[in-house]
Amino acid sequence: MFKLPSILLTVLIGILSFLLTLLIHRPGQLWAPSMAQTVPAGGYTLLVEAVAQQVYEQFPELPKANTYRRQEGGEVEVDNTLISRFIRYHRDIKKRPTRYRLDWKLTLADYLEVNEPMSADRYPGFSTLQENPLDGDRQLIQALNRQQRQDLVDFLAEVYRPQTAPSTPEAPKPGEPSSPKPAVVTPDQPTLSQPGDAQLLIP
Repeated sequence: MFKLPSILLTVLIGILSFLLTLLIHRPGQLWAPSMAQTVPAGGYTLLVEAVAQQVYEQFPELPKANTYRRQEGGEVEVDNTLISRFIRYHRDIKKRPTRYRLDWKLTLADYLEVNEPMSADRYPGFSTLQENPLDGDRQLIQALNRQQRQDLVDFLAEVYRPQTAPSTPEAPKPGEPSSPKPAVVTPDQPTLSQPGDAQLLIP
């Protein structure tokens, strides 16, 4: 029977282990949902463009602002939208949690210029697009009415809310009467008000 040399066998095992690690730790890049979904309990990462698409499907009246051209080649980046940049600014630039409404309101407040200043040289697209979209995006967010902003915050927080698996009730032992257990209600994560919250959704 043919046997592989021990060195070759070790190399093959190492390559297989590396490939398995990539598949386990980078599943979010393979998952692009086309309809509103929540983040599974396993911790998959939603693609920004997929979430932005869900937002536009839910609120088609929101502006896309996706006519900016790449610095290299000059092609129009149709997937680089107002909402995708909004999410990237919130998640990647400010490093804010994506599951809480209050954090999304803080990001809105940045665009409304009533919270933290926004840096043009750190805004999504500044290094890849021919024109920095910050000023245009800020004007578009400021043009939204209060209800549109609230709906956007609620929808994004719901999309990124982790989905917990339902617990399986324990079967009663033989001879024991089956009595329903009281339902355990888990309230949503409370959010404390902060100074200036009232200005986050100004008309």
